[in-house]
Amino acid sequence: MKPDAFFYLGKILKRHGNRGHLLVILDVDEIENYSKLESVYVDMGHERIPFFIESIDLLEKNRVILKLADVEATDHADAFAGREIYLPLSMLPKLDGNRFYYHEVKGFNVVDEKHGEIGTIQDVLELPHQAMFQILYGDIEILIPIVDEVIQSIDRKKKKIHIKAPEGLIDIYHTTS
Repeated sequence: MKPDAFFYLGKILKRHGNRGHLLVILDVDEIENYSKLESVYVDMGHERIPFFIESIDLLEKNRVILKLADVEATDHADAFAGREIYLPLSMLPKLDGNRFYYHEVKGFNVVDEKHGEIGTIQDVLELPHQAMFQILYGDIEILIPIVDEVIQSIDRKKKKIHIKAPEGLIDIYHTTS
């Protein structure tokens, strides 16, 4: 599978105990959705290798104790510390309403309540304090904050996101072009 066919699930922090168990932190909103995983892909440097899961125990703060098949010895488990784990995109839980995955909305057209269609989402920028839609309108780049107050609705069939941009935000881009 190609690297862009996966999503980042989390990171193996360290070995847990002496029987091949691993302490993992999952980068997910609802950890319970991942309590019955059968396998994960571990980034081993040059490729992502699938491993079957023998057991997964949920802890607090998005941490789990993971037991991968064929990882028994302490030194073998130590070799997994710091490795990232992934799942195929097909395993992402489906979202509805105004909830979406960033990769899902690339290519969607954005329609503002006041200005109408303002362009196509080229990318989602995950900036330190705020994620932003990077929208291309002709040769103009427009950045729109991804916040609940801005996103009015998502039409997945028509690939459109309806927004109510903050007052004056889109006007700034039109006056600078």
